[in-house]
Amino acid sequence: MTSRRLFMALGGALLLPHVLTRPFARAAEGPILTDDGLYKQSWFLESFLELKEDLESATRNRKRFAVIWELRGCPYCKETHFVNFGRPEIELYIRERFEILQLNIVGAREVTDFDGEKLTEKALAEKYGVRFTPTFQFFPEMAEHLGEKEPRKREVTRAQGYLEPRHFLAMFRFVAERAYEKGSLRDFLKASG
Repeated sequence: MTSRRLFMALGGALLLPHVLTRPFARAAEGPILTDDGLYKQSWFLESFLELKEDLESATRNRKRFAVIWELRGCPYCKETHFVNFGRPEIELYIRERFEILQLNIVGAREVTDFDGEKLTEKALAEKYGVRFTPTFQFFPEMAEHLGEKEPRKREVTRAQGYLEPRHFLAMFRFVAERAYEKGSLRDFLKASG
């Protein structure tokens, strides 16, 4: 007679190849609706919500660090997940170059800011003047001295509100290519055609 433990072990062995290859495959299931009512991509950053550590980790991984602010029921947040991140070329470009931390504009989780201050997500959004969803904040590659700057001056750029896919991808290219050092996003879009 097969025991439950043996059955579980055999079942696990049969599923192991699928589980091992799954992280390397493109997420086919699309965004996940979380308990707090936000849509989330499976590849978003899982974090202890310490911004300096998240930025340093992204840099070590040769990626840029960005924060996306969202709100439950926000139709443009949903559109960002289903339309923009739903395009394989956009998702791949971003996944390869960015680590994205999702925060809730009215959330209560405790976040440690670059200056060491511990605040709720809602208080952090207020500190940075985030008033719209979705909002993307993009930060420099190095965390050194970042906490000494005023909150808005810590960002290299920001995208507020929904961007159509072409402009959405251009925003990420603008940051990945460090084009913000040479001009505005508007100039970058004009030069990109």
